[in-house]
Amino acid sequence: MTQSRRTFLNQLGLTAAGMGLASTFSTELLAEMAPKKFSFDISMAEFSFAGELLSGKMTNMDFPARTKNEFGVNVLEYVSMFFNDKHTDQTYLKELKQRTDDLGMKNNLVMVDGANIADLDTAKRNQAVEAHYPWVDAAKFLGCTAIRVNLGDTTKAMTGVADDPADEAAKAAADGYHKLLEYAAKSTMNVIVENHFGNSTNVDWLIGIMKQVNMPNAGVLPDFGNFCTQRSKPETNDIKGIMGTKCIKEYDRYEGVKKMMPYAKGISAKTHKFDANGNETETDFMQMFKIIKDAGFTGYVGIEYEGGIMAMYKPDGGYLPTNEGIRATKTLLERVRTKLA
Repeated sequence: MTQSRRTFLNQLGLTAAGMGLASTFSTELLAEMAPKKFSFDISMAEFSFAGELLSGKMTNMDFPARTKNEFGVNVLEYVSMFFNDKHTDQTYLKELKQRTDDLGMKNNLVMVDGANIADLDTAKRNQAVEAHYPWVDAAKFLGCTAIRVNLGDTTKAMTGVADDPADEAAKAAADGYHKLLEYAAKSTMNVIVENHFGNSTNVDWLIGIMKQVNMPNAGVLPDFGNFCTQRSKPETNDIKGIMGTKCIKEYDRYEGVKKMMPYAKGISAKTHKFDANGNETETDFMQMFKIIKDAGFTGYVGIEYEGGIMAMYKPDGGYLPTNEGIRATKTLLERVRTKLA
């Protein structure tokens, strides 16, 4: 028998055997064996409207309808400051929930900027933890799956004061965070931490906290734009002062997100400016989302456009108006999602 004929018969036999084997597989099993397509759902971070919210042109109650009707996004991520201390007001919460229910929307997250649960002073730390309990309860009532907290004093970032020594802060952060996680676990709520200010912008420090607490409802919210580990001192102690600071030292954002992904329970896609092709000028979204795809992430990616509020203080800075910036961010996310699918 010639080699070519033997090869042909062998291939034919293997093909037949393969067809017979395939017939024993269920459709469901074959579907599971197929390569998974990359995808994610888009949510809206309320801070995208910060300029209008802080100026009184918009309220927290307006957030759901604007997000749904103007941008076609159905998942909401609130910011605590825009509740104006009404998070314990059941009448207020019921109205907010009713509005989202009527619109068919999902409340997913509340970003809480409160007292420091990593305070070095034990008494102050415990008070801060307990002050977060009502936010866990409010988020649960609204149907959210998580609250986002800070591990550090956010006011220090606004005054240019250095954060607490990393080693001491890590011990305090693990203690306060663990206590809050225990409370939230009773309501099956996640408590996630963002790389936000001070020590938390050092991803190695932040991951160290995750390893210490080691609880299933712990996690992180990687933010593309919050890796500045040292900033210049603001000229004024307010938002305008913060907007005018410059980053002196920064943790590599791509390496940072890569390290955070095993603990990620959401993504904050921060944007500021866009070039003529619709790409964000500070973050390479294609490079970033390849990292996110490789990590197997399939959760929510939040639009967090900061150009709107920055334009209030830097009108000649080249920032798009709020609506345009949000749409540009959404378009960029959809384009990246399609290319990487």
